[in-house]
Order: sequence, then C-alpha cells, then structure tokens
Amino acid sequence: MLADVVLVVHFGIVLFVILGFPAILSGNRFGWTWVNSLWWRPGHLAVFGIVVLQAWLGQYCALTDPESASCRESVRREYQTSFIERRVQRVLYYDALQWIFTLVYTVFGMLVVWSWLRFFPTSCHGREGDS
Repeated sequence: MLADVVLVVHFGIVLFVILGFPAILSGNRFGWTWVNSLWWRPGHLAVFGIVVLQAWLGQYCALTDPESASCRESVRREYQTSFIERRVQRVLYYDALQWIFTLVYTVFGMLVVWSWLRFFPTSCHGREGDS
C-alpha cells in the first residue's frame, strides 16, 4: 500500500509540472487569475527546477527510490503488483538514455522560465487589483 501512495503522489507531482505549464498559458489567455498567483507559480517553478537540477546531476527523482524500495518489499512478501502500480508506472517510467531525459527536462524548464518572465506572478490572488 505504501508503494501505491508514493506512486500516486509522484504521479500527482508529474501532472502538476506537466499540466501546470499549459494551465499558465491558457489561464493568461482566458483571464484565469489563479495561474499567476504567488501560491501557484513559485511552486510550479520550484518543483520543475528540482527536476531539472536532478537530471543535470544524474540523479533520479527523490520519490523514485522510496517507491522502488516499497515495490521491492511487496515483491519480497510475494504480493503481486497492484492495479494502481501497474497503470501509473506505465505512464511515469520510460526506458531512455539519461541524456535524453536531461535534454527534455532542460528544454521544458526553459519554457517554464520563459512563462515566468512573460506572465510574471502579480499577487496572492492573481492580477493586481483582483480580489
């Protein structure tokens, strides 16, 4: 069960990072003030910054190791993988060379930084003057 919890948290963070970028672009086009709030944008930038830094240092995501350890423990106890584990792992994990991940994360990170500069966060509630 612990492996499933860590896996779902990991998946949620991946969704936040990946879907956060188009949410920022769409939100600025359609006037969604929350996409420029100081609770959303720094969190998005920081989480993706950690991902890019770990890629450049040749490290896996900090959640990968506890997740793998929990999965190994489940196998050691002779349990089959859970439905959640089978489905989410297919989405999260790809077999590719490390430099490919580093390149993709770096390019995406540059887009996130561009979005920060283009649509700078303005207040706790969104655009200045909005409440």
